[in-house]
Amino acid sequence: MNPRLDYLREKARQLPPDPGVYLMKDAWGGIIYVGKAKALRNRVSSYFRSLEKHTEKVWRMVQNADDFTTIVTASEFEALVLECSLIKLHKPKYNILLKDDKGYHYIHVSEGQYPRVTAEKMMAPDAGGRYLGPFTSSFVVTQTVDEATRAFQLPTCRRKFPEDFGKGRPCLNFHIKQCMGVCRGRVGQKEYAEIIDQVLDFIRGGGAATIKLLTERMEEAAGSLDFERAASLRDRIRAIERIGEQQNVVITNAADQDVAAIVQNAKQSCAVVIKFRGQRLVDKQEYMLGEIDSLPQARRDFLLSLYGGCEIPKVVALDGPCEDDELVERYLSEKRGGKVMLHIPERGEGRKLVEMASANAAQQLAHKLERTGRELAGVDALARLLGLAQPPVYIEAYDISNFGADTVVGGMVVFENGRPLKAAYKKFNIKTVEGPDDYASMREVLSRRVARYAGEQHSGEGFGRLPDLILLDGGAGHVSAVAPILEQAGWQVPLLGMVKDKKHRTRAITGDGGEISISQNRSAFTLVSKIQDEVHRYSITFMKQRHTKNAFATRLTQVEGIGEKRASALLRHFKTQKALREADADTLAAAPGITEPCARRLWAFLHEEDAACQAPEQEA
Repeated sequence: MNPRLDYLREKARQLPPDPGVYLMKDAWGGIIYVGKAKALRNRVSSYFRSLEKHTEKVWRMVQNADDFTTIVTASEFEALVLECSLIKLHKPKYNILLKDDKGYHYIHVSEGQYPRVTAEKMMAPDAGGRYLGPFTSSFVVTQTVDEATRAFQLPTCRRKFPEDFGKGRPCLNFHIKQCMGVCRGRVGQKEYAEIIDQVLDFIRGGGAATIKLLTERMEEAAGSLDFERAASLRDRIRAIERIGEQQNVVITNAADQDVAAIVQNAKQSCAVVIKFRGQRLVDKQEYMLGEIDSLPQARRDFLLSLYGGCEIPKVVALDGPCEDDELVERYLSEKRGGKVMLHIPERGEGRKLVEMASANAAQQLAHKLERTGRELAGVDALARLLGLAQPPVYIEAYDISNFGADTVVGGMVVFENGRPLKAAYKKFNIKTVEGPDDYASMREVLSRRVARYAGEQHSGEGFGRLPDLILLDGGAGHVSAVAPILEQAGWQVPLLGMVKDKKHRTRAITGDGGEISISQNRSAFTLVSKIQDEVHRYSITFMKQRHTKNAFATRLTQVEGIGEKRASALLRHFKTQKALREADADTLAAAPGITEPCARRLWAFLHEEDAACQAPEQEA
């Protein structure tokens, strides 16, 4: 624990309730965090009380804080501008510092009589040819090469020209008019070189400039009565126009804008920005942000860092609320010299673009964490749907299963980062409830779960770990039955029920505020359905095992000298029916509470039962 906490608390209490900036310092005087406050006293004091409620990142920052200084400003907007300036100057350890994991990328035009155009991650000294670049975005490089290849019908096969002229039939790309068919030997070296020059013009100047140039050459060819050349140029112009039309489908009516989304898990987060210019997707940028405290604050810090030194568009579409959104809009507008609008699309084309950015962020984060993008997207979508401050990394789900009144059990499954964590699954034999009472059985299970946490929380694992979300296989009645147990224990964990339709398919999530439909959100629906199916499978499998074991124990009581207690003790000692059946008389006699005569009778009973099971059926 930080020995300077009392000093820091007292110093924070003496701050004015004015807007300003605060700078946290370590024992060597280095600045480790810069923040903005609407009221300095309230904001800074919050760091030094209720430390157990802080996220791990904030907790570490507070433990390393030796002192702090503040700068009072005339307004909250001035504080925002000063905060941005100080973060750029000091690059504090605990602020969001953008790391995009990007190297440089190049477009390579190889040597030879028939050069190829490819996307490359680095310059190869001995490769020869020409390189265009460097570019910071691999997305732009790959997309540009792909567009140029399709528009000018460049070969993409592994054949070498002119060595492989006439060897084999043209590939499928030639027949579907995606390759000019150099392999046939009918495209001369001079003509091919001219096409490569047009490709480079297309890459350097874009589609519009290339179309203008090719149109002029087509008209010249037509005027010279070179109709074959004019037709070839016409086909290239149409191909470039088709490329543009396909790109315009991505975004049709919006102005120049960026679409930003952040996806997080317990220790990491990733932001993706997709840029649209001239109604066309032109770039995608990815940034690893590390651990973040809250998404609204992270969006604010990310935007301020992102647009500190790059082009600011008219519109920035976001995947959720941004802290200090009006101040951020004002700040970006002043830097741009024109109005900038922050926007959260709720439906239509804009919402689809935000979901595309979220999916890309989830995929990038999944790659870092060795998870699938679908798993992380599901967790993130579930958090948005339920209005949770952070994605529920550690989810526990419960179900009750019974076979009449004799066999009632409970099952708990755990999903971590959207994936089953089978090592944390738990089984519950219902002990205090008579008969098949789902509500009472669920109360017993959760009461035992809470009690185990109280005794094992020091471990931080298994029952000693507090879940981020609890799901019950059932409706509002199950939630109401269990909620008082969590409240009494002081657990501030979201509790919800998973509701099925008449065909036993997941339909909605329910809580105190009524049902929340999940069918329209595919990622969240897939995750919740998977959790509900898994907890049902796990609990019903345990119930069947328990019922079979109870039935076998009942049969053992037919042996003279073995009652219910001895039968249960035998099963606990041998653990499985197979081990009990394979034991000889001496091994049975060595079991607790079993005499030698009783062991012989038991051995005979078990082998008579085995013989009966193996006997062939008699025809009627």
